[in-house]
Amino acid sequence: MGRFIPHPDEVPVELTLLTPECISRQQLHTTSLGGMACNYHRAWRHGTALEVRMPTLNPDMRIPGYVAWCLRRKHGYLVGIAFVDEQTLFSARMGEQVCQIERFCRQHDAHSDLQEVQALALEWVQEHADEFSDDTVHRAFAQSMLD
Repeated sequence: MGRFIPHPDEVPVELTLLTPECISRQQLHTTSLGGMACNYHRAWRHGTALEVRMPTLNPDMRIPGYVAWCLRRKHGYLVGIAFVDEQTLFSARMGEQVCQIERFCRQHDAHSDLQEVQALALEWVQEHADEFSDDTVHRAFAQSMLD
């Protein structure tokens, strides 16, 4: 199974139940290319179909996925959401990159100076963009076919 990108808590995520309600555990294991992991206030059953939204990032972006795993934490749950085709995973990765860049800029208190924000965004891309690349997805897909 592919890798799950940790979603930053600073960017709110909404999870909504979709139909079909569930995918089999075996099918989920063999088709998942990876996905994202986010903290959430409630538990979700393994295999449940969800729609992922990040309204502060893009209110129109809706990404379908399935619950790959759900772990209880001290204050809620950590939910692993799997994506089953490359296009959906690509969309999710692009959204996650924007979230990570925004988080990186906030950590460096770069909200008001546009040039500083752009410089920090470029720094983040140079350091981390390969983790989100098509090659990384293809390697994860090829590995999932071998597993």
